[in-house]
Amino acid sequence: MWIRLLGVTRASESHLREYLRLGHSTTLPRFDVMAALYRRREGVTMSELSRMLLVSNGNATAVVDRLEADGFVQRRASETDRRTVHVALTPAGLQAFETMAAGHETEVARLFATVSDEDLDALAAILKRMVQ
Repeated sequence: MWIRLLGVTRASESHLREYLRLGHSTTLPRFDVMAALYRRREGVTMSELSRMLLVSNGNATAVVDRLEADGFVQRRASETDRRTVHVALTPAGLQAFETMAAGHETEVARLFATVSDEDLDALAAILKRMVQ
């Protein structure tokens, strides 16, 4: 079971990386940062972003640096703590992410098209029980 889960995960991730690279000239880490910021439209601190993504502050900073250079995110200093920086999507970032997310959703649906809704529901229920 473990080998099959790992195989499906790796194959799916590889497919989505390639889709994002070819279809949107971006990377999965950039997509993940934008997705996290999309869920928290008001913005988050860099530390919160790192925790949300389960990556180091350095990794998050490197991705945010590139997204900021492209005009997709904006940093702003905290009004109460000068050591804290908040980051949020810009309007251009919001629009770019929504376009990427729609395509990403279509690709995920395509990856799982051969699995019935009932089987997907059962698999989701099993995986939820395992996490608990």
